[in-house]
Amino acid sequence: MSKPLVDEQYLPHVSNVRHVLASGPHVTTLLDPNVDPALLEGFLIQLCALGVYMTEPVDGWIRRAGESCVRVGLEEVGKQLITHAKHEAGHHLMMVEDTKSLVAGWNKRRMPQLDAEQLLAQAPTPAMQEYRQIHEETINSAMPGAQVAIEYEIENLSVVFAPRLIEQCKRVLGDDVMNSLTFIKEHVELDVGHTALNEVMLNKLLGQAPEHAVTIGKTGARALDIYLRFYGDCMEKAKRMMQVAAA
Repeated sequence: MSKPLVDEQYLPHVSNVRHVLASGPHVTTLLDPNVDPALLEGFLIQLCALGVYMTEPVDGWIRRAGESCVRVGLEEVGKQLITHAKHEAGHHLMMVEDTKSLVAGWNKRRMPQLDAEQLLAQAPTPAMQEYRQIHEETINSAMPGAQVAIEYEIENLSVVFAPRLIEQCKRVLGDDVMNSLTFIKEHVELDVGHTALNEVMLNKLLGQAPEHAVTIGKTGARALDIYLRFYGDCMEKAKRMMQVAAA
């Protein structure tokens, strides 16, 4: 159950973009009962390959945000962020291995033949660059505690979206692909607890710094919007893979 300050001061700022998560075109396409299996598989490949860029700096961002919180007097939230950062170290390596495994499976069944190293070396999209930017801006802002809002929204994806994606993958793609989704499956398990912790931290933060509630809410909304645009990038790249195969 949400904490009262989160309900009153935070959720109104993120409700619109959360609605897009629930009903936007990319998510509904992925979860469509009649989704093209190649499109779904291509999306997963791009999600993992591009996700390395999104995930590799996470532990550093959270730690630095925690240190900034301590410096501005938000000591309890800061220390919790610093502790949480340790749990995020190295997670991008799972995405690297998942990319390689997914590509190997794709190449056995589908065209075009893919190169995992080339996929991992793709240039970041504007949304990916903005995702890094919002973290740096938040860490160096007057309210570095807004990092909690970023974590709350992004880790909540593992609670509200990833389980549905996993069920779709099981149904459409089978066990071979499921065995290559270690990052997604692990975060579905881990991020239930992380999201609950983020909610407690967010409620505490709003109580300690109510004058920053709008900034905190808008930061969470912007982070989720960026991530949904990143999903869109993965979808468009997956569609281009299919167009090459059809040419």
